[in-house]
Amino acid sequence: MEEIKLTQFSHGAGCGCKIAPHVLEEILKSNFVAPVNNKLIVGNNTKDDAAVYDIGNGQALISTTDFFMPIVDDATDFGKIASANAISDVYAMGGKPLLAVAILGWPINKLPVELAQKVIDGARMMCAEAGIPLAGGHSIDSPEPIFGLAVTGMIDLKNLKQNNTAKEGDLVYLTKKIGVGILTTAEKKGLLKEEHIGIAAQQMMILNKLGEKLGRLNYVNAMTDVTGFGLLGHLIEIAEGADLSVEITFSNVPLIEGLNFYTSQMCVPDNSFRNWSSYEPKVSGITGESLLILCDPQTNGGLLITIDPNYKNEFEALLIEEGLTDFAIPIARMKSKGEKAITLI
Repeated sequence: MEEIKLTQFSHGAGCGCKIAPHVLEEILKSNFVAPVNNKLIVGNNTKDDAAVYDIGNGQALISTTDFFMPIVDDATDFGKIASANAISDVYAMGGKPLLAVAILGWPINKLPVELAQKVIDGARMMCAEAGIPLAGGHSIDSPEPIFGLAVTGMIDLKNLKQNNTAKEGDLVYLTKKIGVGILTTAEKKGLLKEEHIGIAAQQMMILNKLGEKLGRLNYVNAMTDVTGFGLLGHLIEIAEGADLSVEITFSNVPLIEGLNFYTSQMCVPDNSFRNWSSYEPKVSGITGESLLILCDPQTNGGLLITIDPNYKNEFEALLIEEGLTDFAIPIARMKSKGEKAITLI
């Protein structure tokens, strides 16, 4: 089969396809008053990663969906990345995934069906790694390739983690490096250095399985994962959800090596500027370099975790035990609410 670059058939890439935060807020506005459902523990009244429904006996179902256009050229890797990204929403709530169904849009007249089959196989592989079946799905003929999953999970309600439950004084940790949006943009433009080939894809294919274990830790107060709104956007959600502010130590933020070259060439996703247009009034202390990095849209980014500072040593020892030594340092601290949601130091 002739080599086909999937990214050339989509106008966006990965979680960078997300609608801008301020536009999404307008879309979700409604005068409709939904019936009260006391079983719905987490719904669209918050900015959490998934919905949570109480099924009794102290347990709840987690339901989420996520899909996007290709962020890599390889079809199998696209299926893996899109699947890992969707499954990670369950982990970000502290839950255990149970099963998934696929969402596929494919331009039948533009791309071979054999490539779509490779996307599905990538999804099967990632679901197998998560220990769940790919149990079905739905497909349409669409102008651009689209793929993702709807995922169902389970959780003990006492272990549920949300993104609006941080406490003043909490330390903030991140479990993956920032910069996949920058690298994938460079690759799409043909500017990616040879030594950086594959780095972003490999990171995006890592499941955030640690989230299930973190759900059982009482000293973990809030959790989410970093995706299309960038690290800055998800920190703002944590701060505003808890009516607090965040002080970021930028030098502690883990970054993919070599980003400076690409940011100096302004080789960054357009959606970085879309993100910044939504966040600018809420941030102080940012520079040109930190703006491009902190607003970089991530796909299947790391877990963003706030913990009780009294458990700092215990938590960092856990990260080291899990092979995450590079991430065993806080990147930020939750503060009392100030004039700005975010301050960089």
